Amino acid sequence: MLNNKCSHRIFKSLYVVIILLITEDISAQTEIGLQVFTYDQQFRKDVPGTLDKIKQMGFRELEAGDTYGMSFTDFKNLLDKDGFKVISFGTDFGKLERNPDSVANDAEAWGAKYVTCFWIPHHENDFTIEDIKKAVEVFNTAGKVLRKKGLYLCYHPHGFEFRPYETGTLFDYLINHTKNFLNFEMDVYWIKNSGQEPIALLKKYPGRFPLMHLKDRKPGTIGNQNGNSDKESNVVLGSGDVGIADIMAEAKKAGVKYYFIEDESSRSEQQVPESLAYLKTLK
Repeated sequence: MLNNKCSHRIFKSLYVVIILLITEDISAQTEIGLQVFTYDQQFRKDVPGTLDKIKQMGFRELEAGDTYGMSFTDFKNLLDKDGFKVISFGTDFGKLERNPDSVANDAEAWGAKYVTCFWIPHHENDFTIEDIKKAVEVFNTAGKVLRKKGLYLCYHPHGFEFRPYETGTLFDYLINHTKNFLNFEMDVYWIKNSGQEPIALLKKYPGRFPLMHLKDRKPGTIGNQNGNSDKESNVVLGSGDVGIADIMAEAKKAGVKYYFIEDESSRSEQQVPESLAYLKTLK
C-alpha cells in the first residue's frame, strides 16, 4: 500500500494534469458566429425557419443589422427565444456622423457590444486622403460617444483603403489616427482581395482587430482595390487561397475575440455547414 506522503504526491500530480487538460481544452475552443447576411435570401422568405436552421448548426453568436420586414421588437424576441446573442450590429457612416447617440441606443437595444461600419462613402471609384481624413473625424467623434456607454466602434475595410499613401497606405493613416476610439473588423477575403496578407496585417497591428469575418476565395480570382468582387468566388473555408488555417492560428494571438462566417455566394446554404466542419478540424 502507498503511504500518505506518496498518495498525496500522486494526487497532487493528477490534479495538476487534470487542470492542464481542462485549460488546454478551454483555450482551444473558439466560438464561431455567423454574419446574418450570409442567409439574406433565406431570411427574406422565412425568418423563424432560417433562425431555426442556424440554431441547428450550432450558431449562437451573430452579427446582425436587418430585421427582414419584422418590427425590431418581434425580430429581437425571436433571437432571444432561440438563445442567440448579437455581438455586433452594422450601422452606416451617415448615421454615425449625424447621430452617434442614436447608434449607441441601437446597440443597447440589440444587446451588442460592438458597432460595425462597413463602408466609407466616396465618389465612384475615387477614394482619397480627404475621404480618409473625414472618416478619421467621424469615427473618432462617434467612437468617443460609444465608448462612454461601454460600446466599441469598428470599421470593416473592403480594399480601397489599401491604396498607396506616402510611405504606406490610406489604411495605415486611418488606423494610426484612430488609436483611442476605433478598432477594426478584418474580413480575410477582402484583405486578400486587395493584395494584402491577413497575417501580416494582424502582426503589424496587434489588438486592433477584435472582430473577424471568415471567408475564403476561389483560387485564381483576380483581386483589386475597388471594393468589389464576384460573390460567387466565395468558397468553402479551407478550399480557397486565403489561408484560413494559418490565419486562425495567428488570430487569437493577435487579439481577435469574435469570429463570424460570412458567405455571400448563392451556395451559402450548402457551403456554411462544410465550412463549419472544416474549422472543427483545425488544431
